[in-house]
Amino acid sequence: MSATLATTTAADVIDGIDLHGRRAVVTGAGSGIGVETARALAAAGADATLAVRDTAAGARVATRPAAELASGSGELAVRRLDLADRSTVAAFIADWQGPLHILVGNAGVMALPELTRTPDGRETQFAVNHLGHFALAVGLRPALAAADGARIVSVSSLGHLFSPVVFDDLDHRFRPYDAWTAYGQSKTANVLFAVGAAERWGDDGITANALMPGNIGDTSLARHMDMREVAEFVASGAIALPPQKTVEGITGRYFEDCAEAETVAGRDGAVAGRDGAVAGVAPYALDGENAAWLWAVSEDLTR
Repeated sequence: MSATLATTTAADVIDGIDLHGRRAVVTGAGSGIGVETARALAAAGADATLAVRDTAAGARVATRPAAELASGSGELAVRRLDLADRSTVAAFIADWQGPLHILVGNAGVMALPELTRTPDGRETQFAVNHLGHFALAVGLRPALAAADGARIVSVSSLGHLFSPVVFDDLDHRFRPYDAWTAYGQSKTANVLFAVGAAERWGDDGITANALMPGNIGDTSLARHMDMREVAEFVASGAIALPPQKTVEGITGRYFEDCAEAETVAGRDGAVAGRDGAVAGVAPYALDGENAAWLWAVSEDLTR
């Protein structure tokens, strides 16, 4: 598997956009892509909250850019959020006051070598990458609706091509555990969440889109990968937010390299990623029926 690294950065994407007066939450902003996303939003004037499991790491991020960002930049704040711990998700929601204009669901874990479960028994990648973000977004829906034009960015991956959501065995209780299949399922769920949110929350003025963020080779997300896998995972640009003009009026879609992705499918019904695709979006990830099923299941699991 190989792909071409585009040169677009988060700073390029947001150049010329004025976000003064806007408030944003970026999960997993203690390292990697989340850091650059939060800094880019702040540079455009938004007040960005770094929702992180490690608040010490978040504090280092929040203090470092002071000399780097231009005057007039937004503020960076830090709040604890552990997506595997429902109590911290509930606390984050309960403490949030006022409207929320941008929610970037960026935090995640990838390719855990062994099957692990959260305290409530869920497979960790599905729980952290999808269920935690689902609960957070649902809890923050009133704040998003109050913003009158809020945007949700659900950070997925080309890894979604490795697996659809397997509704009969979400937690790998019956099928053999495979790190990439489990990761792929969780990343497909990220896309289906955007599809579901777009369908349900459009009347609140909320748009929701998913994206492939780009190269993760220098981030902590890659800590379970060897360097050959990292090199193969370079995709279309280290962006974490598509340009506003690109997504104006568009919701429930999947982006890569600053554009809507083309639909791909494997030969003879094979899963696209296992069949050689290195870009595009699988049909099952944009399927409205799949999105509705996942939404109902996620409500049940996070209730």
